[in-house]
Amino acid sequence: MSDFHYNTRNAKIQGLSIQAGELFADLYRDGGADATTTLEALEAYKSLRRLLPRSDKYDDTSTHMGSTAAHKATQGF
Repeated sequence: MSDFHYNTRNAKIQGLSIQAGELFADLYRDGGADATTTLEALEAYKSLRRLLPRSDKYDDTSTHMGSTAAHKATQGF
């Protein structure tokens, strides 16, 4: 089961990825942020996203579960 309601592990990963995405967006917008720190936050976000199952596990072009909310976090929404 990949639904967050039934899989608390995936729900926790999703929550952490949203937080990492928000951190990346904040660091990216902050002109004084160190570029290395900003990129490390982006890598943390990407690593967390990769832990989540894809919407279609047999299609390499499918997105990971919860991708819309996670993407919005990286854009500062």
